Amino acid sequence: MKQPLLAGIDEVGRGCIAGPVIAAVVILDPQRPIPGLADSKKLTPARRALLAGQIRQNAMAWSIGRAEALEIDSLNIHHATLLAMCRAYQSLGVTADFARIDGKFCPDIPCNSQAVVGGDGLHAEISAASIIAKVWRDREMAVWDAVWPGYGLAGHKGYPTASHVAAMVRLGPSPIHRRSYAPVRALL
Repeated sequence: MKQPLLAGIDEVGRGCIAGPVIAAVVILDPQRPIPGLADSKKLTPARRALLAGQIRQNAMAWSIGRAEALEIDSLNIHHATLLAMCRAYQSLGVTADFARIDGKFCPDIPCNSQAVVGGDGLHAEISAASIIAKVWRDREMAVWDAVWPGYGLAGHKGYPTASHVAAMVRLGPSPIHRRSYAPVRALL
């Protein structure tokens, strides 16, 4: 009997004031386990990068989806996150039999799914998605740091740190800042 395809979905960037929300979906290969998978927030950047490479190489399938700052401002972060998850699943190229999603809500995808609060620390497939999404977004924020220097995007990754808010006061919001978020809206 064929083993069911189990997808894990997670996102990163909900609490940021700059940049996209990035979602990842991963279907792990049970024949190629990846030791050390955990919630991406509990791993060092070096460990995350190493695991992300192993996931990309050994998973049956993986994909990234995103919602941009303008979409977040237009839809709100909740709906934009679900949209990013749908986009990740749609570009996967494989139909999962079941999906576990980190959080309280499931995106509208064409397979049965279950929302699992704290799932990135409980289920390997969600941990893998968490790692892929975090590494992808962190690398992207380093690119944006070069495009819009002075904000420190490579360091704080778009989160509302004191130095980030101070840079925004000094430079004004960049095109990737989320205008619906209070620290950015206050400067407009």
